[in-house]
Amino acid sequence: MKSKKIYDITFAAMVAALYVVLTLASNSFGLASGVIQVRLSEALCILPYFTPAAIPGLTVGCLLSNWITGCALPDIIFGTLATLIGALGSYALRQYKFLVPLPPIISNMVIVPWVLRFAYDVPDSIPYMMVTVGAGEVIACGVLGLALLFALIPLRGALFKTDKVVKK
Repeated sequence: MKSKKIYDITFAAMVAALYVVLTLASNSFGLASGVIQVRLSEALCILPYFTPAAIPGLTVGCLLSNWITGCALPDIIFGTLATLIGALGSYALRQYKFLVPLPPIISNMVIVPWVLRFAYDVPDSIPYMMVTVGAGEVIACGVLGLALLFALIPLRGALFKTDKVVKK
């Protein structure tokens, strides 16, 4: 039991660190924030398919990324909330591989435009920003995330600790 907790904490920390690194990479190309954004880190939102330990990692990673990249406080709070909701939804839909990216896409598509409007005074319409943020999420989480999910499936036994007891 103790080794499972250590694994979960370590896994979450690694996911958070990877999320930050990928967000900073996206940010260096101007893609981590704004009306048009494609955060490479959002591809990691499929990881709850494999283990619930990814959920706190994604949440902390988003929080740190938003803080490090100088986001406004409402963005730090509500952007992180969007990622948390998306990660929880991905975990809830883990029995349906192709649906796993939908919760992060939808939560960011709904929440982030309001953050852009009220935290940054972006004058574009909310529906327009829902389309642009949603398109970026479809690229990052839908396309790249699903590719990552299918690439990791054959490695799941080696990479992700399961709760199943192995009988000898």
